[in-house]
Amino acid sequence: MLLSNRESHLDRNEDNLKELIDLYAESIKMLAYTYVRNWSAAEDITQDVFIKCYEKMNEFRGESSHKTWLYKITRNKCKDYLKSKWYRAFIPTDFTKEKLVTSNEFSVEDRVITKLDDLELSLKVLALPTKYREIIILFYYEELKIKEIENLTNLNISTIKTRLRRGKQILQKKLERSEGNE
Repeated sequence: MLLSNRESHLDRNEDNLKELIDLYAESIKMLAYTYVRNWSAAEDITQDVFIKCYEKMNEFRGESSHKTWLYKITRNKCKDYLKSKWYRAFIPTDFTKEKLVTSNEFSVEDRVITKLDDLELSLKVLALPTKYREIIILFYYEELKIKEIENLTNLNISTIKTRLRRGKQILQKKLERSEGNE
């Protein structure tokens, strides 16, 4: 009897995991990309997030939404990745960056970015410093409320609002400069 309860519990966890993957996998991959700016790493991080989710599913207390919980795991995995020895050892050259940017083929990155409303704005958002980019994406693209961002990032509400305001100011200046160059 104990075994059948355990099996039932595992089946329920697997069903929950499948549902969470269906709902949030793409958003998590996009969020991871905003941190690491590498699609391969973002995909790996997404897989790691769902592995961690499955491992810790029984510990989820419901104090936040599943989305916020998964985003928090994603954020932590991204920070771990960015601190890793491998990431710090890999520094793309200007030549590599230039080739990637000037390629005529539509990469996965290009297709995902074009899903966002405005390609130019999206590229400018991705070029923001991480502390602003993170808040802008969570608020505008992921449509999280300030309180959810506070729970996710452990930042004060005033800090979040300041980063939103400064991030928007930086974006405005970049957009004005690019309009002036046309």
